[in-house]
Amino acid sequence: MLTKRIIPCLDIKDGRTVKGINFVGLRDAGDPIALAKRYAQEGADELVFLDISATEERRKTLADLVKRIAAELDIPFTVGGGISRVEDVGLLLKNGADKVSINSAAVKRPKLINELAAKFGSQCVVVAIDAKQIDGDWKVHLVGGKEPTNISLWDWAQEVEERGAGEILFTSMDHDGTKNGFANKALSKLASLVNIPIIASGGAGSINDFADTFLEGNTDAALAASVFHFKEIEIETLKQELKEQGIPVRI
Repeated sequence: MLTKRIIPCLDIKDGRTVKGINFVGLRDAGDPIALAKRYAQEGADELVFLDISATEERRKTLADLVKRIAAELDIPFTVGGGISRVEDVGLLLKNGADKVSINSAAVKRPKLINELAAKFGSQCVVVAIDAKQIDGDWKVHLVGGKEPTNISLWDWAQEVEERGAGEILFTSMDHDGTKNGFANKALSKLASLVNIPIIASGGAGSINDFADTFLEGNTDAALAASVFHFKEIEIETLKQELKEQGIPVRI
């Protein structure tokens, strides 16, 4: 069985790490370079960097900051925010990213997924999906959750796999920042519909929440932010407890 991955996430705005609840109410969570270095030392399996205002502000990802963070890392590094062209990805990989995460741009022009997979390989392409429940069904949202669509989470997840995505990063907007656990029912359904790895995001509040998403949500990785940024959960302790529960992790 493949080991389950623990992934801290750096949401970046104005060059600082921030964290909110349900995608709003952002507060400062520290210097991204210092946090990245700390997570690499503490045993994180990967790191995700999301320039959360790049799409809304119609600008490109902060390539220079990506380069400075990558210099501190010896673990896989995924970068997202404002990516809309093949050329954007080439620049980020050149600056030290291992994978890229695309979201709004992929929904607006799905062929982007095909282009990136063809150019850089599926293993490089993570499609992030932000969704929330509307009238009982999960609907995709764009531009940092600010723009609702009528697109079904299930249909879109299957399409991104068909187009060549290597992973799906699913964030439940209803669970984001609440620390009440991940959207495991939705995650489990996603896992039954696609054959690529699924990263759970939104809702981590305790060590049991991580165990539950691996066991009940059938996820391959769990991403979290504030519980790691503010040291509410230590990665080493988390992994030890997961291992004791029989969940395969890299120690």
